[in-house]
Amino acid sequence: MIGRGLLVAGTTSDAGKSVLTAGICRWLYRRGVRVAPFKAQNMSNNSVVATRAGDKACLAGELARSQAMQAEACGLAPDIRFNPILLKPESDERSQLVVMGKAVGYQ
Repeated sequence: MIGRGLLVAGTTSDAGKSVLTAGICRWLYRRGVRVAPFKAQNMSNNSVVATRAGDKACLAGELARSQAMQAEACGLAPDIRFNPILLKPESDERSQLVVMGKAVGYQ
């Protein structure tokens, strides 16, 4: 099944897409499917720092808490590749830009 994917989309922010995705990830993981979450860009002030966890090969850095939760649902350590671009809003007109786990500036 390499190269297959599933898109979870919604019409609004805060519609429950992240929780639904975590549930789908856990459901597939329990059935023996190798699955990993991915969200190319996320806007959230709720972030975590992924660290190298023992022998699990993960890339360290900051990512959205929702992708970290989804990774755990898949039996994986949080990894910045699951959320390569994170926008952390500071006001209505300014956000911190985090690319591949590292803060690179403001937009």
